[in-house]
Amino acid sequence: MEISPLLAYLLLAAAGLAAGFVNTLAGGGSVFTLPLLMLLGLPADVANGTNRVGILLQCLWAVRGFDRRRLLDRQAAGAVLLPMVAGSAVGAAVASAIPPAVLKPVLLLTVLAMTVVTVVRPGALPAEGERPRTLAERPAALAWLFFAGLYGGFVQAGVGFILITALAGVLRYDLVRANALKMLCTLAITGVALAVFLARDQVRWLPGIALGLGSMVGVALSVRFALRARQRTLKAILLAMAALVCGAALIK
Repeated sequence: MEISPLLAYLLLAAAGLAAGFVNTLAGGGSVFTLPLLMLLGLPADVANGTNRVGILLQCLWAVRGFDRRRLLDRQAAGAVLLPMVAGSAVGAAVASAIPPAVLKPVLLLTVLAMTVVTVVRPGALPAEGERPRTLAERPAALAWLFFAGLYGGFVQAGVGFILITALAGVLRYDLVRANALKMLCTLAITGVALAVFLARDQVRWLPGIALGLGSMVGVALSVRFALRARQRTLKAILLAMAALVCGAALIK
């Protein structure tokens, strides 16, 4: 079935809105955007690169919002970002070199796997008032952060949950401040990955900007919704949508 360009961009903006909403609250928003880009005809490697444009705009908007509310730990940012940037460069280089016919099922199955893990993982959060730890106090966080960068550079989908594990589970930030640092980390991962994909001509700007504009609206809406969000309902919807859209893209 042929889809008009106008409808395609409207679908991309809607998917971007959903991704921005979900990513700001927890993570996994690329389950909406990455399969849709492939469903609309982009090769898997180009879809992977184009998806980063929307994520970059989304993260810039979210980091700005968290920082204005003084919820971003600027002092810890440098130490947290370093292992992630290194991992991201490696992950993006690997992803950009894999043939599209091989990459497409890998990306889609990875998206589904991360979504399932997200739904079933209990996720231990710090107690109220608990003091955040430094990387010197919790060196195990370095491995988690490097792995998050590696995975985020490769596929992006679900990287937010790996980051929450490192920032809230290991470094013991409360969920709000963990999300603020998570968005800054995702911004760094995305910037490095996008540079790699641009160098290999694997980015299409118009679809990426359509995703980005929608995702910025999603970020703004998610801030208002955050205090009332029921995570069980959100995860169930996320899993159902991931299965539906990924299944359609695999059949295409």
